[in-house]
Amino acid sequence: MGPRLLRMASCVIAALVPALSAAQDRTPAPELRETATALFGTLRAPTPAEAEAPMARLGQALFWDIRLSADGHTACGSCHVPGAWGADRRAFSRDARGRSTSRHSPTVLNSMAAPAGLRWLADRPSGAAQAENSITGSMGFARAEDILPVLRRHGYEPAFRAAFPNEANPLTPANYGRALQAYQATLRTPSAFDRWLAGEDSAMTERQQRGLQRFLETGCAACHNGPLLGGAMMQRFGVAEDYAPHTGSARPDIGLAAVTKNDEDRWIFRVAPLRNVARTAPYFHDGAVADLRQATRIMARVQLGRELEEAVVDDLLAFMEALTGDLPANYAPPAGIPFEVPAGAAP
Repeated sequence: MGPRLLRMASCVIAALVPALSAAQDRTPAPELRETATALFGTLRAPTPAEAEAPMARLGQALFWDIRLSADGHTACGSCHVPGAWGADRRAFSRDARGRSTSRHSPTVLNSMAAPAGLRWLADRPSGAAQAENSITGSMGFARAEDILPVLRRHGYEPAFRAAFPNEANPLTPANYGRALQAYQATLRTPSAFDRWLAGEDSAMTERQQRGLQRFLETGCAACHNGPLLGGAMMQRFGVAEDYAPHTGSARPDIGLAAVTKNDEDRWIFRVAPLRNVARTAPYFHDGAVADLRQATRIMARVQLGRELEEAVVDDLLAFMEALTGDLPANYAPPAGIPFEVPAGAAP
C-alpha cells in the first residue's frame, strides 16, 4: 500500500471514529472492548520455537555484535537499546562513521508487524531490506559485500549454513538481512491492553479504561489504529497547525517529499506506533520532545486542533502506560557476543 493510499485509509477511519465515540460516551467495558478489538486487534507473544529457530538465533547475534561494523563499535542494538525499550534516548543516533543519523531512531520492538514499511518515511518495505541497507548505512561499510570477510573472521559461516541449509553459498548480504528480520519478528511485547482485550477485566485499571475511551473520543484512533496503535499509514505532521513552533524543532525536515520530490508530500511521515510509548522518549521524527505529556498535548493541538484538559491528558497517559509490555527474554546479546551501550542512549 503506497503513501497516498495509506492517507486515504486514514480519512476513512477518521470519519468512522467520531461516530463510534459519540455513540459510546462512558461506554460500559464490554462495548468498549468490542469497539477497541475492532479498531486495534491484539498482539501475540512469540512462541519459543520462533525465538529458537536457527535464523532468528543468527539474527540475534548479528543484531548485537559490535564487531560487525566499520568501526568495530557499532551494532543494530547501538541505536535500539533495551534500556530505552528498543529506541534511543538520544535525539539522533551515531553511525559507524561517527555521523549523526538524520532522524530519531524509533523502537525496533514490534516493528516487523508494521504494515506501512519501516522508518519515518516508510521507505523500507521489510525488515530484511532495512537490515541489508544498514550495512552501507549505520554499519559504515562502503559496499554491502564488505561485511562478508568480517563475518567470516568472526566465525559466522557455520551459523549461516545452519540458518540457510538449502543454499550453496548462504553467507550473503541478503541473508544477513533475512536473519535480522527473523530475529526482530520475535521482538513482540503484548501488554496489559492485550490481556484486557482478551477478557481479563482487571488487566487495565478503571483510569486506563477511561483513557482508552478518551483515546477514541479525542480522535487519536483515526491514525493510531491497528495492533501497534500506529505504523499503518502516512500522515501530515501538522494538519491543524505547523508543528515546529510547538515542538521547538531545530532542523527543517520536509518528510516524505525528500524521497518523492513532490511538494504535496511535504511534512508527511509514518504515523508512529504507540506500543511502549511511555518508555521510548524522546518523541517525533527529530526527538525534539522528551516528555510524553507535552508530546500528547502537541499532537492534539497540531493534528486535531484541540486543547486538552489536564484530566483528559492524565487519562490518556494512563492508557498509554497500559501499552507497555515486558522486554522479550531474547532482547539481549547472546553469550560471547560483545556489545556496549553508547553514552546517552539509555537512562
